[in-house]
Amino acid sequence: MELATYLASGQTIVSNLLLTYYHKIGLSSEEFLLYLQLLNYQQQGKEFPDLREISQNMGLSSEEGFALVESLLNQRFIRLVTYQNSEGKTTDSYDLSPVFQLIEERIKAEKHQDQVTEERLKISQLYQLFEQEFARPLSPMEFETIQCWLEEDQYMPDLIVLALKEASLNQVYNFKYIDRILLNWERKNLRTKEQVIAEQKKRKKAIQTKEEPTGYAPKEGTPRAEVPLYNWLESD
Repeated sequence: MELATYLASGQTIVSNLLLTYYHKIGLSSEEFLLYLQLLNYQQQGKEFPDLREISQNMGLSSEEGFALVESLLNQRFIRLVTYQNSEGKTTDSYDLSPVFQLIEERIKAEKHQDQVTEERLKISQLYQLFEQEFARPLSPMEFETIQCWLEEDQYMPDLIVLALKEASLNQVYNFKYIDRILLNWERKNLRTKEQVIAEQKKRKKAIQTKEEPTGYAPKEGTPRAEVPLYNWLESD
């Protein structure tokens, strides 16, 4: 084939999303090929091409071609629309956009599933971390307490981990103590790990400022005073 003939034949532009997701949304390879044929004709300005011609392009009988189009319509991959053209004449056209709505729904479903999987992994790791810190298996009641924190109190797993670390630093391995820490944070409207850490830094800075007189500058090489661990339960 001469280059001029190749260039004159034009090209069909196909979205990469379509290539990636057509099988995932339920399009068979044959249905997808027919969809591409419709897309090809539409990009040439033919919104309602002759299905017999398309069937011939695909090596199918007219009956097989019509059956494939009917399948695409029934599964809502495409729509048949009727409108008036610029000349006022009634015209039929294939709307090929519904397939992208299905792809969008599929992508949203995948993202949701990824989030669910990630959340389940975090919860599983949360149970394991408690058992590591307590150096023993958790009791059924303790499992239920963690579940209550997650589902009823709506505490984020990261926030519960931070409360566990606070309890460990104070060497208090007790679920009631951890629950009191979480309630204390909730009363202070600290609902995320980042908010708690920011509050901790703020309080440490306030303690340092209070312990050092105004105008005091420690000599070079002089170690700064240790900031004591902040006890959230004695702050009220």
